[in-house]
Amino acid sequence: MQNIISNEKIDLNKLEKAKKIILELQNKMQEYVSNGSGPFVAGIYDEKGNKIVEVANSVVAENCSNNHAEMNAIKEAQKKLGTYDLSKYNLSLYVTAEPCIMCIGGIMWSGIKNVYYGVTSKDVEKITGFDEGFKPSWLEEFKKRGITVYGNIEAEIGKQELKKYVEKGNIIYKPER
Repeated sequence: MQNIISNEKIDLNKLEKAKKIILELQNKMQEYVSNGSGPFVAGIYDEKGNKIVEVANSVVAENCSNNHAEMNAIKEAQKKLGTYDLSKYNLSLYVTAEPCIMCIGGIMWSGIKNVYYGVTSKDVEKITGFDEGFKPSWLEEFKKRGITVYGNIEAEIGKQELKKYVEKGNIIYKPER
């Protein structure tokens, strides 16, 4: 099962659905990048598999460090559904890479029920140099709060997309230290 990371016993049906969606998001990454966004893409889907929103990271394009793909997706879903509490919709967040520390907080407070991601933070940091932040026991903390996580899904393709982003000289935003 390609070293899948999860905070529950792996459900093959959930995993297969996640693989398909994450692969679609990873395949759209260069399109988003060519329009000034990226390099991360996120989508939120309902329990029937209907797409609610799909957006990319827009930190550089909009000069706002909060505009990670996950945060943008949550914001757009809340706007579309007319509520700050997404819990009653039983939504799943799919994202091309593991959420950073900021996005973990945003996910937890949004009411999202499931998180599926591609590239691990370790690999994101190795490829891009972006600091994902300190995230001790986040999988267990999400589990305690009823949020299921599956990760390292279709990660090889995601890593290649991130490498393309870096090789093209695109900006990897990070504050000066």
